[in-house]
Amino acid sequence: MVLESKRIILRTFKRSDANDVYEYLREPEVNCFACMKLASLKEAKEEMVRRERETEYYFAIVLKESGKVIGEIDAYPEDNQKDTFSPCWMLNKEYQGKGYAYEAASLFFEYLFQEKGARRIYAYTEDYNLACQRLCEKLGMRKEGLFVEFVSFVKDEDGNPKYENTMQYAILKKEWISTQS
Repeated sequence: MVLESKRIILRTFKRSDANDVYEYLREPEVNCFACMKLASLKEAKEEMVRRERETEYYFAIVLKESGKVIGEIDAYPEDNQKDTFSPCWMLNKEYQGKGYAYEAASLFFEYLFQEKGARRIYAYTEDYNLACQRLCEKLGMRKEGLFVEFVSFVKDEDGNPKYENTMQYAILKKEWISTQS
């Protein structure tokens, strides 16, 4: 599966993507991605073997001009609500602030709504991740709530869970369609 926009391609991962993926996953910037941290290039290569099999819902964000993988985006149907998806996106910090995340998310949302039968897409973001909040709003998502001390992805210096405040944004297919016209 390949999805294209003006500057990027969303495609399945390849083994040859290991170097680019390791570049942004050796030190994930946001705590919710801490579990995805890769300790070595060898780990990145093993991860690419696993990701090669993900062909419908997990995509590399690739610059058209150079072929460089600059991030990833994924979402799977909810177990009990097959028409509901919660996407996750991550971009190499060197490529943030240039509109690539918006371009990738727009392309992916269109795919989920038009090809995968999504009725509702929602996203979680930390209260300190202002760039992600702005992206959600630019995508036409509405803020649905703030969950105080909702989840812990990391521990503090004493080994205790460090709970984060999490915001939820969402958009319905009918809202998406109205923003696209």
